[in-house]
Formats: sequence, C-alpha cells, structure tokens
Amino acid sequence: MPTIFKPPCDEGVILSGPDAKPCSKATARWVLAATILGSGMAFIDGAVVNVALPVMQKELNATIGQAQWIVESYALFLSALILVGGALGDRFGRRKIFGWGVAIFAAASVCCGLSADTAQLILARSVQGVGGALMVPGSLALISASFSSGQRGRAIGIWSGFASISAGLGPLLGGWLVQHLSWRWAFFINIPLAAVVLAIVFFRLPESRDEDSPPGLDLLGAILATAGLGGIVYGLIESSSLGLGNPRIVITLSIGTAGLAAFFANEARGKNPMVPLKLFKSKTFSGANLLTLLLYAAMSGILFYYPFDLIQVQGYTTSQTGAAFLPFILTMFFLSRWSGGLLDRYGARLPLIAGPIIAAIGFALFAVPGIGGSYWTTFFPAMTTLGLGMAISAPPLTAVVMGAVPRQHAGVASGINNAISRAAGLIAIAVLNIFMLRTFQANLDERLAAIGTPAEAQQLILGQVAKLAAIALPPDLDAAARQALQRAIDEAFVGGFRVVIYICVALALASALSAWLLVEPEPEPDRAKARGPVGEVG
Repeated sequence: MPTIFKPPCDEGVILSGPDAKPCSKATARWVLAATILGSGMAFIDGAVVNVALPVMQKELNATIGQAQWIVESYALFLSALILVGGALGDRFGRRKIFGWGVAIFAAASVCCGLSADTAQLILARSVQGVGGALMVPGSLALISASFSSGQRGRAIGIWSGFASISAGLGPLLGGWLVQHLSWRWAFFINIPLAAVVLAIVFFRLPESRDEDSPPGLDLLGAILATAGLGGIVYGLIESSSLGLGNPRIVITLSIGTAGLAAFFANEARGKNPMVPLKLFKSKTFSGANLLTLLLYAAMSGILFYYPFDLIQVQGYTTSQTGAAFLPFILTMFFLSRWSGGLLDRYGARLPLIAGPIIAAIGFALFAVPGIGGSYWTTFFPAMTTLGLGMAISAPPLTAVVMGAVPRQHAGVASGINNAISRAAGLIAIAVLNIFMLRTFQANLDERLAAIGTPAEAQQLILGQVAKLAAIALPPDLDAAARQALQRAIDEAFVGGFRVVIYICVALALASALSAWLLVEPEPEPDRAKARGPVGEVG
C-alpha cells in the first residue's frame, strides 16, 4: 500500500520494542474498526463459500474434485504464506501489508464473482488466499501494536467477539444471497467491506513495524511449503479419479513429499526460519500442535460435506443450510467465556482432553440421520454437541500454545498453530474425499443393481460418480424410476458421509489422546499466566 497519506498519531509512530508507544484513543478505535472489518471479511467469505459450494458445483457442472479445489486453492496459499505475511508486516509496516492484503483479497473476490468456469474460479481463489495471508496475521499485529498492555486484552476480546459474530452471520448471509441472488454474491459482498477498510487504512491508521525484526525473510521456506503442500493435495485429490498408481499421481505425490522434506531441512538450517523447529523441543508445544492438526482436520472434513448433505440430499434451501450452522456458532460464542474459566480451575490439560472427546461425540451424532426427518432431531444435536466440544477446546489450546514457549516467541508460536490448523483442513479434505468417493461408488453400484436399473441408465449415472449427489439423472425416465434412482444416489452419499464421520471421530479421539500423553499439567500459579487471546481459526 503506497504511503501517500500519513495519518496523525497523537503519540507518534507506533513501534514494537523498548520505545513502543500506543496511539491515541481515537486512532486506536480506528485500528480496531479496520481490523474487525478486515478479519470479518475473511470470516464471512469462508462461511459463505462453504454454504454456496453445492450450488456452485451444480451451476458450474463441476465434479466434487473441482469443488474441493475451490476451497483448497484458497487454503493452500493461505496456510503456506500466512507466516510470511506476518513477517512482512513486522518488517515493512503492518499498515502497508495489511492494506495490500485487503486490496488483493478484494480484487480477487471480483474475479471470483465474474468467473465463467471452475478453472477461472480456482485461479481467483488462489490469489484470494495470497491476499488473506497478508491480511489475516496483520489484524492481531495491528491491535497489539496500537494498544497499551493494559488495554490490549480488552481490545483483542472485542475483536474476538466481533469475529465470532462475523462467523455466525456468514452462513445466514451466504444462504440468503445464494438463494435470492446468486452464488457470485458470495464474493461480491467483500467489495463494500474492503472499500471501507481501505478508506480507514489510508486516512486513519498510523504505520507500525518491528524495528528488531530479523533482516531476512524465509522466502525459500514459503516456496517449499507451497510446493510441498500443493503437490500432496493435488495428488490426493486427483487420485480419486486417476487412482493412486497413476504415474502422474505418483510423481506429484513424490514431488510434494520431497518439497515438505526440503522445507523442514531448510527450517532446521535457515538463519531466519518462519517455523523455528526448536520450539517443538517443548513436549507441550508439540502436543498442542498435534492436537490442532488432528482436531481441525476432523472438523474441516465434517463441515466440508455437511452443506452438500443438507442441500443435495436432504433438500434444504441455502438459507436453511446457513441457519443450520447457528447452533455450533452460538454455542461456541456464548460458552467461550465460561470455558475460559475452566483454565483457572482445572488448568489446560483436562479441558484439552475432555473437549475433543465431546467433539468426537458430536461428530458421531452426524452419522445418526438418514434421509429426511426434522432438523431438531437429526442435525441439531450434532451441531450443538460439536460446538460444546470446540468451545471447551479452543481457549485452553491457545493458552497452551502461547504458554509453552518463551514470551518473545509467543507471536510466532500462535502463527505456527494458526497455520497448522489451516493446513490440517487442507490435507483432510483431500484425504477424506478418497474414502468418500470409493464408498459412494461401491454403495451406488450395489443399489443400482438391486433396483434393476437399465444398463444404459446405469452407465450414464456411474459415469458421473465424481459429482457425488449432484449426478444428473437420464431425462427419459418415468417418475417412479427417477424417484428410485434419486433415492439410491442419496443413500449412497449418506453411506459415504458416514465413513467420513467415523474417520473424523477417530481423529478427534486421537487429538484427546495427544493431549493426555504430551500436554504437561502446569503448576497452579502458572494457570492464569498461560492464558492468551483466542486466535482465529477457520
């Protein structure tokens, strides 16, 4: 962001270090407004896209693999570059990098909304991920630099509250926009928000940077992380249609694995690594991040397929689908303060064991519904229980991550944990789709044979297996045959979704086990000190 405007700051430029000075109250409020709106844009976008994805798949005639890439392309660049984005802000100016992130995110959103096909949409989503990697870490960094130590906790609490509200409004807003306007408005809604944020950035925000930040950037690490994750995710997604033995898949997975191996080697030897591996010498820090990897992999897998089930199988509208997320979001919002109090009473270890176990029960409840039935007796118990489990898990998880490393590394530790949570979802969706597709095809083969589907119709349907429940039925069938075939497709999808659910239950239980084995109980006096602000995941 060009430094054309130099907004006044009553107490001078904000610095990180011994000469740090908080800005005036008026300017600090503008900082809070910009960061809330900027983060809200990212939260709303993610929630809206999840709800809109089944409709995008149908209107763009996409396979489930292409629908995955609409999510995965964004997540890939966000998870691989988010730590670099934070380092760029510290070095070159948080206001500048945050502003560039908002501008790139907004421009990519326009391209997403104007996309004529899935290839254009996937490319635009990749650029949107780059913008998010510059924008997301800048929010908390700007708040930390702008508020005094006595006011910082309250400011982060306000930011976290509005972030939760944004996450809650996202599915409702997305469902309404998609149902009454178009899925394209899932992206166009970012434009007015970005315009307001950029106006505040230009005219009201002072610059801040860390004068003690390392002189170099780990660009090689960022390239290797992107190549490694990209190769593995591409290989896993495309293996669903080509098979794991396909030469292209073998080569891609090998390149991805080699890229990640080179990334870790670079981080171990580099002068300014974006992921200091020495932090993982802490057993508790390693355990907390392993828990994050497993638990958020499970949550991402469930929440990816949940809208497909509601819209394409259960017959919900997009507005109803958006509202169906509310029990999860509201439970987390209203119980976060209560669950934070568990830290003082029990420490972090017990909630980190209990929370994922309750989340696993929530995941298991998703396997109960078949086709049809009231929302209140099918998905409502699952969403509410999952929200309770995550509400118990999130505050102590952040506290453990922040408290397991020396204070000067707390920001890096939080960034690593955030990146791991996003990478977990990136990989989980790619892996789980292999199980989903294979189970769906096996179930569909069995059901089509059982109802005596004509060979020509069966061939046409099985040729569209990659679309899952969005398979288009042959047009020349009578009403009874169409109903029987649609029922077979829906039941095959539910069967595949249940396999995904069982894997997610196992992942959640494994995350509880990692807390039990690796997270060490902290002494009573250290419990309050270990608490930190709840970082944003999603």
